[in-house]
Amino acid sequence: MITIAQRLFGVPLLLHPSRAIELARFIGEREGFEVRAAWDAADPKPAHGRDRPYEVVDGIARLPIEGTLVHKAGGMEALSGLTGYNGIRGMFDQALADSIVKGIALMVNSPGGEVAGMFDLADRIHSARGSKPIWAILDESAYSAAYALASAADVISVPRTGGTGSVGVIAVHTEASRALDQAGITVTVMRYGEKKARANDVEPLREQDLADLQAEIDSIGEEFVALVARNRGIDAQDVRDQQAATFMGEHGVDHGLADIVASPDSALQLFQESIHG
Repeated sequence: MITIAQRLFGVPLLLHPSRAIELARFIGEREGFEVRAAWDAADPKPAHGRDRPYEVVDGIARLPIEGTLVHKAGGMEALSGLTGYNGIRGMFDQALADSIVKGIALMVNSPGGEVAGMFDLADRIHSARGSKPIWAILDESAYSAAYALASAADVISVPRTGGTGSVGVIAVHTEASRALDQAGITVTVMRYGEKKARANDVEPLREQDLADLQAEIDSIGEEFVALVARNRGIDAQDVRDQQAATFMGEHGVDHGLADIVASPDSALQLFQESIHG
C-alpha cells in the first residue's frame, strides 16, 4: 500500500508550486499520522445517466478534470479532491464511442499533479483530434499536468481571471537526519546497489542523488515542453522561455497557451454553435 507522502516527496510532479507547497505543509503538520488509500481501485465517479460517467448536454459530453491529478485514483477521490488519469481516460474513450456525443468538453480546473500516466493520456486525447471536436473549457485554471491535458484539445478557452501555464516540473525532498540526531535516534540504511533507497528521508541528501534527480526532472521538463509545443503548434523554445510561468486570461492567449477568453458558460455556447451551426 502506498502512502500519500510517498507519492508527494522525492518524486517529480507536474504540479503548480503553490499546490505542492500546500500539500507538503499538510503532510508535515500531520507527521506521524499515516494516511493510506486504495490507489488501484476502480474509478468511482457517479454516473450522469444509466451508464454514462459524464453529463451530456445538447450533444456535448462534459468531462470533469478537477483537483489534484494522479495516475490511479480510488476511494479517496471524493474526500481529498483527487482525479485519476485512468478515470479521465475511461470517460474520454466512452464519449468517443458514444453515438449521442457530438463533441467532448474537458471541463478543467486543476493545479496539475503526477507525472505517471499524464503523457499517455495527453497523447490519447491528441490522437483523437478529428474524430470528434474536443474543447478544453477552463473553469477556472489549468496548470502544469492539467494544462498538458488541456493542450491536447482542439480549442482552449480560459476565463478572464483564469490561468494557464506552469509548463515545468517540481520535486520536493525532505530529510529528518538532524531531527533524529537531536532525538538520540540512529538510523542505519543497508543497501545492495548504490542507488537503492536514494534520496530517502533519514540520510543527508547525497550530491550524486541530487544530480540524478535533477537530471530526471530536466528530462521530464523537456518532454513536457515538446508535448505542449506539438499540441499547440508553437515553437518549443517559446514554451521553454516561459520558465514555467503562469498567465491570467488573455495573457495566456498572447503566449499561445489558449485560444479564446470566455466564461465556461460562454465557451460551452460557442462550442455548441460550432457543432450545430
